[in-house]
Amino acid sequence: MCRSHPDRPAARRAQTTVWLPSPYFRYALATLAIVVPTLAQAAQISDLAETSWTEQAIEFFSLEQPIVRTAIVGTVLIGFCCGILGSFLVVRKLALLGDTLSHAVLPGVALGFLWNASKDPWAIFIGATAAGVLGVALVGWIKQTTHLKEDSAMGMVLAGFYGLGICMTTMIQNMAMGNKSGLDKFFFGQAAALSSGDIQLLGIISLVTILLVLLFYKEFLAISFDSGFAQTIGMPARALHYGLMALLTFAVVVSLQAVGVVLVSALLITPAAAAFLLTDRMHWMLVLAAAFGMLSGVLGAFISYLSNNLPTGPLIVLGATLIFVLALVFGPRHGLLSKILRRRRQRKRIALENTLKSVFHLCENSQFTRKVFEASELALERNSNLPAIESEIRNLVKSQLAERVAGTNGARLSGQAQFQLTPQGWIRACEIVRNHRLWELYLTNAADYESDHVHDDAEEIEHLLGSDLVRRLEERLQNPIHDPHGRLIPTREQITA
Repeated sequence: MCRSHPDRPAARRAQTTVWLPSPYFRYALATLAIVVPTLAQAAQISDLAETSWTEQAIEFFSLEQPIVRTAIVGTVLIGFCCGILGSFLVVRKLALLGDTLSHAVLPGVALGFLWNASKDPWAIFIGATAAGVLGVALVGWIKQTTHLKEDSAMGMVLAGFYGLGICMTTMIQNMAMGNKSGLDKFFFGQAAALSSGDIQLLGIISLVTILLVLLFYKEFLAISFDSGFAQTIGMPARALHYGLMALLTFAVVVSLQAVGVVLVSALLITPAAAAFLLTDRMHWMLVLAAAFGMLSGVLGAFISYLSNNLPTGPLIVLGATLIFVLALVFGPRHGLLSKILRRRRQRKRIALENTLKSVFHLCENSQFTRKVFEASELALERNSNLPAIESEIRNLVKSQLAERVAGTNGARLSGQAQFQLTPQGWIRACEIVRNHRLWELYLTNAADYESDHVHDDAEEIEHLLGSDLVRRLEERLQNPIHDPHGRLIPTREQITA
């Protein structure tokens, strides 16, 4: 049964049971179905034509279709706003606030629709912004007037406003005008249905966002990292906080149409979190987060265009999640792969330095009269087996810290291979021994450790001491000559000689 005309009187609609349109009207409907996106296409950008993915990709990036151009511009602007403003949420550890805002605006969306009984972008924007600001103010009021923590206040506001928004949207859907409201699309978004009014609103909000961030960058930076310091130097920290929250509310509201209430918080946090893993500078974080947000928007729109019946909003969030996973794994400083490689390099370096220290002990035991040693001697000193010692010697030779001594006549196979440290290896061995013995002396003199309890601590710290800290230790200990056990501490002159 076909839906009756919306202007028909209610009594007549109630009496209508079957309505058979004329052939001309059926032809008009078929034509409109080709030109106008159907309800099945409302949440995704692809068309119904069955073509190869390469042809669809070329068609997508050629930007010939107006719906594609609108979706790309809209998702790029949304990703830009959410990336920049989400960065301040991440550094302030207020990720839950983005979720609170995204759910708190839902009653405002319903009120904006009731304003003139249509999906007017400006009416919905005003209503949703008012609801978002009210939600943020309510969180602050609960935190200040009760003993509840901020996360508890945000959780209550999130649940309360979201429940109220669901009730209001459900009531609107049950009204006579609710059949055409489309408010249910605000839950998961419909990027393909962005209108020119939505694009204009997105452009204005993006322009306002970049101007205010550039104008108040230092102030936003101060309240994000040290709000107490900002207040002591006379900054209006509270006004700046609520100004930033207002910008966040704007970003959330304009993102609802494309991503939806449920997923907009992910678009706020995920690109900023990925940027946070890649840099320690706030200005670079803003740039990277904005770039990641725009990239995830284009990626989500592109995959939605290639797929069948996959909505754009969730794909945008999945695109942002993919970028975060790549940053998490391959980040140069905080990535999992780089951490694994650093730990491996650190273990290798510590093993080499422990071997060098053992060679120094062999030299010390011979009153520094010998420089060439056999693998079996090093194995005895390190309390290890010959294959492991041979591996350590090979690593020293590979690192140019030791060299083989010619004329062994195949003695390597019997465990009598000979080697000696290179000048570079000897300097590093002396530095490690000096670090170890200086730290032992420091613990006994400054921390009142017993001399027989300092060895294990020195074993760990000797690999971490830098030249500046070693120099400060020498000055504090007045350039000592012996460690707590009476052994000589290599001096800087001896090491470089």
